Amino acid sequence: MFVFIAVSLVQIPMLLMSHPQWGHAAKSFVVPSISGGATSDSVLLIIAIVGTTVAPWQLFFQQSNVVDKRITPRFIGYERADTVLGAFVVVIGAAALLMTGDWAARATNTAGKFIDAGDIAHLLGQYSGALGAIFAIVLIDASILGAAAVTLATSYAFGDVFGLKHSLHRGFADAKQFYFSYTAMVVFAAAIVLIPGAPLGLITTAVQALAGLLLPSASVFLLLLCNDRAVLGPWVNRPWLNCVAALIVGTLLLLSGILMATTLFPHFNVIAVTGYLTLALVIFAVTAGLALRWMARRQPVTPAPQLPARGVDRSTWRMPPLTLLEPVTWSPGTRLGMIALRAYLIVGALLLVVKAIQLSHG
Repeated sequence: MFVFIAVSLVQIPMLLMSHPQWGHAAKSFVVPSISGGATSDSVLLIIAIVGTTVAPWQLFFQQSNVVDKRITPRFIGYERADTVLGAFVVVIGAAALLMTGDWAARATNTAGKFIDAGDIAHLLGQYSGALGAIFAIVLIDASILGAAAVTLATSYAFGDVFGLKHSLHRGFADAKQFYFSYTAMVVFAAAIVLIPGAPLGLITTAVQALAGLLLPSASVFLLLLCNDRAVLGPWVNRPWLNCVAALIVGTLLLLSGILMATTLFPHFNVIAVTGYLTLALVIFAVTAGLALRWMARRQPVTPAPQLPARGVDRSTWRMPPLTLLEPVTWSPGTRLGMIALRAYLIVGALLLVVKAIQLSHG
């Protein structure tokens, strides 16, 4: 695994060989713009970029990987630092790839005429065989790392749901189902990629856009869990974290709403739709907040789990066994929210399929 991480460093010479426009990149980083204007297709691409950067599976992978590495609360600070550092490295690598792809389009005068990363590798190869080869190596390296991480996260989830042994610390004989599911998903993914004539660019964009649509629901469940004092005790979210999470979920819902509206009505003005949906989302949030407060006052108060009077040492806190936790009781407001979330997922997934079909037919 460390070999694959080391190979990622070749992005540095790749970027330098592609004559980057540092000034333009810095300006675009501070004041982003959309080439060709805001359209339904560009919104799909933005959601796909969000989905591939903050993918829902990463939430589950992070939790399972922390457990698998036997990290205790005492070392949470180091794990957070590792996450922040990794996020910066990923963003820098993504910027290098984008700037390299931009140069490929400019140098060969093919802006907007390629649909996947393989085309970019060919375009770079036309200018410099070494640069094309380096880009292809980076692409293969990233594909292997991504396939390993995504399938591992899914195998962890299968183990959690079905109560199977799931850890890289266990040998094959001790966790056969875990390793079989891991291998099967890698083979299945490889088989899809090897389908002759498969529109890999469209498949990649659609899958990452689906991840972007799933992210709000995964974030909501994570937010509920992070505020459950019976589960997390002194590690529950602070109010400012809940505000940040609500802002992120609201932004993602806004992007999803724009995509849904412009898919159903392609001739709608995206800017106008954004304004209307933002206003509707704010009104809905305020109304829902007031309604939930009113309903909470009418409901009998359930005493929250009390921490010991002397406080709790966060470094020694452990979640109680699942068998000792009381079943979650949802309020009518929470239940209504879950129904709305399910409806959003169904409608969003269906319209994403419609959008992918529209793109495949030009």
